Amino acid sequence: MYKTTASRLWYDKPADDWNKALPVGNGRIGAMIFGEPVSEKIMLNEDSIWSGGPRERNNPSAFENLQKVRQLLFDEKIAEAESIVFDAFCGTPVNQRHYMPLGELDIIHFKGGTPSYISRSLDISTGISDCKYSLDGIAYKREMFISYPDQVAVIRITATQKGAINVRLRIDGRDDYFDDNSPISDNMIMFTGGCGSEDGIKFSACISASSVGGNIRRYGSFLSCEDCDEVTVILGVQTSYRFADYKTKSVQDVELAQRYTYDELKQRHISDFSDLYGRAALCLEDEDNDLPTDVRLKNFADGGQDNGLIVLYWNFARYLMISGSREGTLPMNLQGIWNKDMWPAWGCKFTININTEMNYWGAETANLAALSRPLFDHIEKMRPNGRITAKKMYGCGGFVCHHNTDIWGDTAPQDLWMPGTQWPMGAAWLCLHLWEHYKFSLDKDFLREKYPTLKEAAEFFEDFLIEDKYGRLVTCPSVSPENSYMTASGAQGALCIGPSMDSQIIYELFTAVIEAADILDIDREHSQKLREMRGKLPQPEIGKYGQIKEWAEDYDEVEPGHRHVSQLFALYPADIISLRNTPELAAAARATLERRLSHGGGHTGWSRAWMINFWARLADAQKVEENVRALLTNSTSENLFDMHPPFQIDGNFGGAAGITEALLQSHSGIIQLLPALPKQWKSGSFKGLRARGAVEIDCEWADGRLKRALLRPQKDVTVKIVMPSLTAKLVESGGKMTDTLIDGDIMSAELTAGYIYELIP
Repeated sequence: MYKTTASRLWYDKPADDWNKALPVGNGRIGAMIFGEPVSEKIMLNEDSIWSGGPRERNNPSAFENLQKVRQLLFDEKIAEAESIVFDAFCGTPVNQRHYMPLGELDIIHFKGGTPSYISRSLDISTGISDCKYSLDGIAYKREMFISYPDQVAVIRITATQKGAINVRLRIDGRDDYFDDNSPISDNMIMFTGGCGSEDGIKFSACISASSVGGNIRRYGSFLSCEDCDEVTVILGVQTSYRFADYKTKSVQDVELAQRYTYDELKQRHISDFSDLYGRAALCLEDEDNDLPTDVRLKNFADGGQDNGLIVLYWNFARYLMISGSREGTLPMNLQGIWNKDMWPAWGCKFTININTEMNYWGAETANLAALSRPLFDHIEKMRPNGRITAKKMYGCGGFVCHHNTDIWGDTAPQDLWMPGTQWPMGAAWLCLHLWEHYKFSLDKDFLREKYPTLKEAAEFFEDFLIEDKYGRLVTCPSVSPENSYMTASGAQGALCIGPSMDSQIIYELFTAVIEAADILDIDREHSQKLREMRGKLPQPEIGKYGQIKEWAEDYDEVEPGHRHVSQLFALYPADIISLRNTPELAAAARATLERRLSHGGGHTGWSRAWMINFWARLADAQKVEENVRALLTNSTSENLFDMHPPFQIDGNFGGAAGITEALLQSHSGIIQLLPALPKQWKSGSFKGLRARGAVEIDCEWADGRLKRALLRPQKDVTVKIVMPSLTAKLVESGGKMTDTLIDGDIMSAELTAGYIYELIP
């Protein structure tokens, strides 16, 4: 196996912009580090600091106008239907709650002269960032991490000369949305505040400072650390979302952490973080490159090859997931947990017409399945609200959510924007992550726990679907996110009957419920009902341009280069369309992508990331490479954050998932090794990636050809593998040949949990 070195971002100058700062986090607490030598600011977040409390937003006028809107759409009176929906179906009030920053921690040197910069860096294998600089010839180092085991942020400042550290510490930078930021003792500050509404979330951030040598005292709103050899700062933050006595809890977090030395806190953090980070690895030949990360990005954009940068990007996505989504936290929003704005773009909410889902695309394959738990927990939070929305707005059973949700699991429509707002598929898509988790783990206990959630999501559509003029079951009203269409008569609109993505999501959801019931041996009568309904759903169809139709009718797009490619949900993340099983539809999917891209598609970071996954499913290795290059060249900031623009974290996760998809696929019941390997990645290895069917896989290749692979089944399972050559064999640990069945280019074998199997071409 090749040795990877792609685990460090570093720069030879401080960040002059938030999008160049370095992120650290523990799933709940986040920070962006600028690396300024004399006057450092560290911008802080806590995942539960949102703008207000829960509220009832379901529009009581929706249900009484539902049949009228449907008839208007059947009569192709689109503008009239949309006018009613704007008033009668919108949320009341229009907007859900939005995410907000905590503030910033200032670290200011008040003695010392001219600074000389050395470097700032982030080790993504340990989750530790440092900054090195000098003042008047004295070298300083600041090191920071945010600990999951101890639930605090920790900073240590050291110098090469005793007594040389003179810094002042303060929390500030939250406009007027705070109540106090005063020291409560000679070594502790408490920063408290709220979110601007009476029922809103309250917070308390507590920082303490301790030193070796020198002394610490209050100085106005600062803690002043004077003539110290070494300073350690510990920050704890809690909110009323989780604790009634959040102020006391924030102090307790700090006091508990103070029982450990800095080195002990650091080791506890590294042990926790590295356990997750080390579960998977990717190595590509010729990846060594120790230039600053921003220089590497520029060279890559200028046409240079840097396989190490690609591996670094893949590793960085895993780093962001470990840092942004842990047990007991909220799921990652549009920016993970890192947000600088009191009024962020799109409210920095959970946008669930692709963005939140994309955040978790790579969790299973990259061996970080446990980090999806916050998403699963949030689905459960949405269920009671979604039942109310389903009943009040549509007169339906089950539960539903539209294209956004917030900290409270709000399920009513969001915004007043027709191409996005009236889309009742958000909960259904999220629930497919539950089914995917089962397919990767084969954990029947998990499936038994989540089956009622899957079933309830399906029950909404059992009531909501109606027949169109062809006798097909379709959604109505809905939209194809976030596109608009033109009819043959020249009418334009977004509100429609039966957009293709809706039918594809419902097909997958019904299938999940049917197969789960079969596995659990329950609900056979209900499963038969779903089978019959599934058979009446519209299937992917080829349109007049040779493309997959985006709507039930073969409309033209108002924006043929639109960032969403919703009609290809069937290709990825679903597997309704595949090269092996539906070659004609796969060819139409290719035509769809070529049409989108020729009209300027893929211009946002997350959209380009989706393209990588599409091309990987179509086994087009060079298109994979071209789109990875485009993502890193056009949609990646200096700190490797994905840019919509502005920053959206989904592209980081979607891009990494696409890189994985080029190396390992396991859809349609078949495992494929290196299905879309670009020639630029001709030699390399991966370890610890996971396939559906509860199999963990290591793989090594050279000159574009598989050398060997190791399969570690977590359950007793029968697998099907695309043979890497006509003479491939599968050997059990100990040298025993495994009984296999060959069918064309497919090898079928029964694997036993606890054994390791070697695939040798």
